[in-house]
Amino acid sequence: MDGHFLRADRIDRHVRIDVGGFQLHQSPSLRSRRKRGAFNNAIGRSRGGQTTKIRALTDDIGRPLAFLITPGNTHDLVGARGLIGMVRNPRRLLADRAYDARSLRDELAARRIKAVIPPNPTRKHPHRYDKIAYKGRNVIERMFCRLKDFRRIATRYDKRADIFLSAILLAAAITWWIN
Repeated sequence: MDGHFLRADRIDRHVRIDVGGFQLHQSPSLRSRRKRGAFNNAIGRSRGGQTTKIRALTDDIGRPLAFLITPGNTHDLVGARGLIGMVRNPRRLLADRAYDARSLRDELAARRIKAVIPPNPTRKHPHRYDKIAYKGRNVIERMFCRLKDFRRIATRYDKRADIFLSAILLAAAITWWIN
């Protein structure tokens, strides 16, 4: 997994976490065996074909703080743990239902971070969460929309993960400048 972060002078109180998925090809490969080095380049096979996931943390106003790129078939919790370790402890972490796991909640509680994550509908004993604070999670969705305005990122022209990550960081720096 490759990760990088943008450092702010002052990190705000709440961070949001989410995943943006990007498909690489429209059709499946004609080769029956896996290409060598696919995992190192953050390319993974999922239902839609070969994909890459960009995981990000943002501050209160939608400026990106940290990025992590993983193959498309990697679970969201793996990326969440990697991202949380990149920034100082915020007060809250706003995330969607995909991040509703006891292990993540325990890890956040140990770091004194309040989890604002709605419960999975299949839980027998759903937990409480701050619904008013959760309404602010759309900030990260808007950040991904601004990031996808850059064609190079939306279509992932780069094969190598480090070059793709550098393009993401350049686009994020531009969005910081515009915000």
